Amino acid sequence: MTPFAELAAPAGWRTVDLLSDLHLQAGEPATFEAWRGYMETTPADAIFILGDLFEVWIGDDAAALPGFEAQCAEVLRSTAQRRPVFFMHGNRDFLLGPTFAAACGISLLADPTVLELHGERWLLSHGDELCLEDHEYLQFRAQVRSPDWQQAFLARPLEERRALARSMRAHSEDRKRSPDMVWADVDPDAAREWLHRADARTLIHGHTHRPAEHDLGDGLRRIVLSDWDMAAHPPRAQLLCLSVAGAQRVDLR
Repeated sequence: MTPFAELAAPAGWRTVDLLSDLHLQAGEPATFEAWRGYMETTPADAIFILGDLFEVWIGDDAAALPGFEAQCAEVLRSTAQRRPVFFMHGNRDFLLGPTFAAACGISLLADPTVLELHGERWLLSHGDELCLEDHEYLQFRAQVRSPDWQQAFLARPLEERRALARSMRAHSEDRKRSPDMVWADVDPDAAREWLHRADARTLIHGHTHRPAEHDLGDGLRRIVLSDWDMAAHPPRAQLLCLSVAGAQRVDLR
């Protein structure tokens, strides 16, 4: 069985911020501005973005043109010059590649990854792979994560990729509105199995947009990150800060 990736925090790290599911897009400027303001001012020693930073990512070449992707790239680049920024793929931005990461100075993380910080092992994941009852999504995930599918998609012209992404998002929204839609959650047994494999006590993930803390028994738990949406009522902009005191939620509204 392949061991999980591990990252040992340098001795000088005091606080680490974790966030996910911002779903940044040009049509929601308030969320973008909240994120930019946070990135410019956070005192954290490192930032971990656990997937779905973007509503959709159609290829690293999109950021080479003037526009929203280039704006986001500049925020990441500026922040990464001051502190480490780590990025883990989500179900919306799985096509973000090494070209964009290198241009921004951010580090790509495997899903899952064990973070060793202040004598604790924290298991980090986007979380989608553990939603075992979401059969339709997991089939889609297997398809789009295959190298052949990604190579064929990225070979298409940029505007064609944009159109296909809009179609995928529309299908996703229609599925959410369906009366037969079942909102799958992380499978507790699968979460426990991952934690045992990682020799960790806490799983931290996003994806489900259901911020909470769940007791998994035997001293194990999972912490679910909040999504961000500054246009919601009330607005949402929350992160999880890890320090020597443990895990604490921080509301940025």
